[in-house]
Amino acid sequence: MKKSIIIFFTVLGILCNAQNFKTKRGIISLDDVHVAKISSKSSTYTFMDLNDTPIYTIEFIDKSIVDSVRDSYIKLNRVYNREKTIELDYISPSAFSGEEKSAVYTSIKGLKIIDNKGINIKSLDEIFQNIPKRKLDAKTKDAYTTRSKIDKMNIEVNKVGEIISNGVPVGYFTNLPVSFGSEDTIEDKSFVDIEIYDAKSKYIGRYITTTKQLKTAGGKTFTIYREMSGRASLLKFPTYKAIAERLAIMDPNFIKIQDKVTVGPVSKENPN
Repeated sequence: MKKSIIIFFTVLGILCNAQNFKTKRGIISLDDVHVAKISSKSSTYTFMDLNDTPIYTIEFIDKSIVDSVRDSYIKLNRVYNREKTIELDYISPSAFSGEEKSAVYTSIKGLKIIDNKGINIKSLDEIFQNIPKRKLDAKTKDAYTTRSKIDKMNIEVNKVGEIISNGVPVGYFTNLPVSFGSEDTIEDKSFVDIEIYDAKSKYIGRYITTTKQLKTAGGKTFTIYREMSGRASLLKFPTYKAIAERLAIMDPNFIKIQDKVTVGPVSKENPN
């Protein structure tokens, strides 16, 4: 009984101290008191004082890091000092909250920039002086590590299917369609797999169009893209460049060729 009473008063205290906010017609109210204003353009939200003076902006970013892993965060910028933009996590009152509600909720509950007196400039400046660290999960951290490795390889695919890394030919695709572009997504399902060879014509792996799987010569298997729903919906089909990048991660020896050599045959009419 005593424990139940303690829990009751704890919850009651939280509820009594909780601040209720709402946004209506661009005016932010905290406990029914107008404290700030907000306007938006695309995914960027400008916060103003009650005199319509812009103070700071919050921009929502949602991007693909690598494969099916995405990262969602905000960019915070001060209107009166735009020299620095910082990336931060944001919070939402519910899973169904839109960007505007999340921007306001983050400002009040997360960053504590807005209080019952309005926009707190001191709190805003302190965030830029002591930037909070983002809380990335293990999957997202690994994805950024992979993306860093891929970016250093600087992989491109030219118009005849050659795979180039930092200006050096390192491999090529075979069984390409008649109409081919390096940034094209592979949408056609074919019973003929798209194969990848290194610059010395050694077989590296293949992309199976029917299952969207990449298989290396060593037996590793990876599904390039998995379709998702909602805000983080993804392209269901990879580009040729994405295939080359993932294969380079699956088989590190693939991109170790540094000497410029003559790439094997890549003719569409006679690829082998």
